[in-house]
Parts: sequence; C-alpha cells; structure tokens
Amino acid sequence: MNAPESPRTIRLSIGGMHCASCVARVEKALQNTPGVNEATVNLVEHTASITGTADPKTLVAAVATAGYEAAELKSREAEADKEAAETAHVRTLFHKTVVAGVVAAPLFIGEMFMLFPTLQAPGGRLYGLVAAMSTLGVLAYAGGHFFRGAWKAFRNHNANMDTLIALGTGAAWVYSVAVLAAPQLVPTLAQHAYFEAAAVIIALINLGQLLEVRARGKTSQAIKRLIGLQPRTARVVRDGKELDIPIEEVGLSETVRVRPGEKIPVDGVILEGHSNIDESMLTGEPLPVGKQAGDEVAGGTLNATGTFLFRATRIGEDTVLARIIDMVRRAQNSKPAIGRLADRISAVFVPSVLIIATITFLVWFNLGPDPVVGFALVATMTVLVIACPCALGLATPISIIVGVGKAAESGILIRNGEALQQASHLTTVVLDKTGTVTEGRPAVVGLYPADGVNEDELLRLAASVETGSEHPLAQAILTAAREHGLIVTNAKDFETVSGGGAQATIDGRRVALGNPRFLEQLGVDVAMLYERAHTASLLGQTPIHVAIDGHAAGIVAIADPVKGDSREAVARLHALGLTVIMLTGDNAATARAVADQVGIDDVLAEVLPADKAAKVAELQQSGEIVGMVGDGINDAPALAQSDVGIAIGTGTDVAIESADITLMRGSLHGIPDAIAISAATVRNIKQNLFGAFIYNTLGIPVAAGLLFPLFGILLNPMIAGAAMAMSSVTVVSNANRLRFYTPPRV
Repeated sequence: MNAPESPRTIRLSIGGMHCASCVARVEKALQNTPGVNEATVNLVEHTASITGTADPKTLVAAVATAGYEAAELKSREAEADKEAAETAHVRTLFHKTVVAGVVAAPLFIGEMFMLFPTLQAPGGRLYGLVAAMSTLGVLAYAGGHFFRGAWKAFRNHNANMDTLIALGTGAAWVYSVAVLAAPQLVPTLAQHAYFEAAAVIIALINLGQLLEVRARGKTSQAIKRLIGLQPRTARVVRDGKELDIPIEEVGLSETVRVRPGEKIPVDGVILEGHSNIDESMLTGEPLPVGKQAGDEVAGGTLNATGTFLFRATRIGEDTVLARIIDMVRRAQNSKPAIGRLADRISAVFVPSVLIIATITFLVWFNLGPDPVVGFALVATMTVLVIACPCALGLATPISIIVGVGKAAESGILIRNGEALQQASHLTTVVLDKTGTVTEGRPAVVGLYPADGVNEDELLRLAASVETGSEHPLAQAILTAAREHGLIVTNAKDFETVSGGGAQATIDGRRVALGNPRFLEQLGVDVAMLYERAHTASLLGQTPIHVAIDGHAAGIVAIADPVKGDSREAVARLHALGLTVIMLTGDNAATARAVADQVGIDDVLAEVLPADKAAKVAELQQSGEIVGMVGDGINDAPALAQSDVGIAIGTGTDVAIESADITLMRGSLHGIPDAIAISAATVRNIKQNLFGAFIYNTLGIPVAAGLLFPLFGILLNPMIAGAAMAMSSVTVVSNANRLRFYTPPRV
C-alpha cells in the first residue's frame, strides 16, 4: 500500500487578473480543485500559492477554465521569465496609453472648445466617421485587453473589472455609431456622439494601470533583494583543486572556498580561516560579525575581509536564506481577517454594479429630462466606469507586501497576515529570561561550599554530573571547571528531571544538583544553604544547590548578564502601552533582580517548562491579548498557546518555523519594532480600505445622478475614468509610504 502523498506548496504566475473579483474567481477555481488544502491569490504580484497534493498541471488547467492564464513558478529561470513578462507588460501599457492619448486628446479638446462640427452640421457626418474609425482603433489596440477579458469572463459566467470597462466604453461607441448611421432613430436632442469619452476613458485607465504597475513594482523590492542575495556559482574544493560550479551542484559536506567580497553560497561551518561577515540582510544588524573555525555561516551573507574554507551543511531549499524567502512569500500572500472582509465584498461587487447600472438606465430613461437616451447612456456609462473595484482589491495585499518586506529588512520574519494584524492588538508581552532578556551565556560567578567541603571539589563534582549535558547552566559549570584546571570524572547512573536538576554517581558518591525543591524531593535538608542562596538571588545570580550522598554540600552561583539594550527595549514596549511580564523557571529572587534591572512590570518565576503554556492561558482568560517571546524550541507550547508567538534567536540557529514572528537578531528591540511595523501596516490597510470603500460608496450614487435633481450636476464619464484610475494609484502610493516607516525609539 502506497503512503499518502505529503502536502507541498506550489506557486503559480497568474495572467489576466485586474481586480478583486478576478482574485475571488481564481481562488474559487483553485480551492475547488481536488487535492488543494489551501489556495491564496495575490493581486499585487499576480501569483497564487497553493498547498496540497494537487498536480501543477491540474491547477493550471483549473485557472484556465476560470478564464485566466497560469504557469508554475519553481525555478530562478521561471522567476526571471515572470520579471521579463512584467517588464514587457509595462512597456505595452505605455505604448497603449500613448496611442490612446494621441487619439483622445484632440477629440477631447475639440469637443470641449467646440472646434469640430456637430453631427447635424455640414461636414459633421465626415468628422463623425473619422472619429468613429480612430476611436475603434483605440478600443481595439489600447482597450482590446479589456474586451478580451470581458469575453473570457462572460464565457465562464463571470463578471469583472473588464466587464464594466468594456460595457461602458463599448456602449458609448455603439450608441455613437448608431446616431451617426441613423440619426432619425433618436430624438434630435439625443443626437450626440460620445467617441471622445470612450477614447479618453481607455487612455486614462491605461495610464492609471501603468502608474499602478510601476508603483507596485517598488512594493516587492524586499523579496527581490533577498532573492538577489543568492549567488549563482560557488568555488568548491574537489581532489585538491578549486572549481567554480553552479550553486545547484554544491553537495552536502562539500568543502567551499570563500574569498573577500564574495557572497557565501550555502549554509555551513567554517573549517579553516577567519573573517568578518556582513549578515545585515538576514538579521538587520548593520555591523559585520566576526567568524572563525567552528562558527556557522549562512548562504547569501557577504564575506567582508578574510578568506576561509567551510563545509556545506544545508543546501538548496534547506538554507536559512531559502527558508526566509519562502516564509516572506507565504506571509505576503496571506490575508488577515480584515482582508478577507474585502474579498467577501468584492465577490459580489461587480454583479451588484451591473444591477445598479441597469436600474440607473431605466430610471433616467423613464423619469429623466430630454434627451432621455443621452442622459441615460451617460449616467449608466459613468456608473460602470467609476465602480471598477481595482482599489478595493489592492487595498490589503499591497500593504501586507510592503509591511512584511519592511519587517524582513529589519530581521523580522512575519509568518502570515493574521499574525501581522494580531500583533498590533497585543496588550501584554511575556518574556522568557535566559537568552531573551539575558545574553544566554551564563557563567559561574561564585562558589559557596558548606562546612567541610572544598571549593574545587564542589565545582569538580558538579561539573562531573553535568558532563554531556547541553543545558546552558551545565555548560557554564563545565567551562568554570576547565578554567580552574579541574579533572572532570565521567558520571554513572545519570538521571535528570526536567525543570528540577540532575544526579549521578561520581567516584562512588551520589551527587545531586538543581533547585532546592528537587533536592528536597531527594530527602536533602537544604535549610543550611538558605542564606547563601538568598544572597546570590538578590544579586541576580541563579543558585544551583549541590548535595553529596544526601547531604547539602554547597551552592554554585551562576549569573547570566542582561543584554545591554534590554532596558531600552522594555521602555519602548511600555511606550506602546504594553504590560511586560517575565516568565521563567528560575527562582523568584533571581528573576526579580533581573526584572528590576530592565524595568519589567511583573515576574512569574519557578515555572516548569510544561507549565508555561498554562500561565499564558491564565493571562488570556483574564482578558489579555498575549505575545509570548522565547527561543522557539523550549518554549514551543507557550509560543503556540499565545495569541502571537515570537521566537528570538541569532543567526543560523534561529528556529524559523517555530513561531508566528521570528526575530533573526538576539536584540529585544526586534519586539517593539515588529509590533510597531504591524500596527503601521494594519493602519495603512485601514486607510486603503476606507479610501476604496468611500470612493465607491460616494462615487456610484454621484455617477448615477443623485446630485442632478438638487444641483443639476451629472458626472462626466471621462472624469469617472480618471477618478477610477487614480484611486488605484492612490492606494498603491499610500502603501508605499510604509517603505519609509521607521519604528519610534524612546
């Protein structure tokens, strides 16, 4: 029996989309395809991200059935082809805009200043024929894609932006030709041609799309820069010779040479040499980081000075850079709740506009003044043109792309739009202590042996128990023993209790170390060590209690220095109106001392790793919206329980997949930066949605003639076309303001 195929993510390039209605159609087609678990479509990038087991060819066929074009994006060459296609699209739009403008400008100016004869005047029919043919050329060349898109949508029982534009401009041209060919069919007052309106609308909409596409290209600069970090070749050492090969051919454990000024091709560990590495595009940290033998390096980072050899440990899609690019892409394609609201409205928007346009025509035709046909046509055409939902479809994705990209440039990886929106609503931030508030590199700072116990012996036995342990406190004890020149003995019968301590047999003696609760469970009386432990705790040190053969033997005091910028970062969180709590397994006195150093509001100490999630849940039950900040591995349950999980790490060791937001730097400043960028992005989305909704809410009634009975004002279709085009440009321009946003400092 074959094992079920595991879900994977496929990216498609989508052609022919113009508005939110197009997005809804493509998403529906993909989501209804067998084997698709989730599908999201991005109008800004014209891409779709599909998770599931469906075959790419099946997905492409589903998009084609919906009336759109699709191709799979799976390689650097495919991405390059997409870039080339977008560049060609901009060039084509420019040519169409120029052609439409050259024809529309004289027609518009002539009509405005009455330079051309009316249809009833001598020579009017000839002028009308010239205008009809030149405008037909504009509709065919500069507006052809609107009519083709409308026809595709019609064949698939859909309606979109193309439908509205094609109906509006097509009706104007057909009516004008009818008046030109058989003027007797309409009343004298209605014998007016609207060729210039059709041409000007096409010119203005193309101009708007051109400006929109050019501005839209700037929104994806972050992801383009990340992709640009990937070098195309690598210099490998094979059989003693150095060879330049394509990066795709680099194998695991391959030895790679990197020279000054070169980009590191893949992830690895330095074998020989040393250098300073510029990791700013991955971590947001501007200063180069010193690296030597044994240190890890990340693909895509820049080697600043020295030359070195390293062993490849992660290649292809497993590198940190590839995972970051994938994460940023997925986040940019995701939709927060506020964006899904716009999608639901857009799905029924175009059919609703067609109904409104029909009602508008009937009302004017039956109740309007003479010439009723002319007024009815102008009002209907204006409604169709002004109602195009381009701005509505762009409002959310354009802001998310810029906001997520801005965060990535600062070393902040936001997994999805939901986390982006939720981070702006946080009321409480819960911080793990070790490695988050502190450096995470603890060191032994004091030895307090009981009477009759030698300091070196106390440290030697404690280090012997911790042999082989990966815990940071254990490593501190082992490091101190080595620095004292002590000989560590291999432990026997080793036992450990999570969140408690460890015990083992050393040279025939049973040695236990850990917190006082753990030793008391072993029957050890630790009361005699209380004063020493209390003194250490008041100094912000962690007291590790040691017992030998069931008797208290002393305390090993360990301190983890607070990060230099933790206090300022906590102050920034306070400035954002957040309550800051520290959640740690350390004892209360030590935790309180650290909290006081950095200005943390409250402390939840001596909490076992398994109980951290429960503490977060208690805060949520009390009405708090909680952001949990931890290392992304040990704190995984608490990160998952929180409303927004934030993993904090440094360089290539960061657990990218462990939380909603991942900070590539070790600095706490990433937390207020992430929250501030999220708040700015959500604020930008709301501005865009408000502008789009207000534009359509006010624009459609005015276009239908609401102001005519009161003020005699009827909106010109050409003004409607300009307004529709500029609404999209306004939304894109507003979103691009985020590129220059800087989170506030205290």
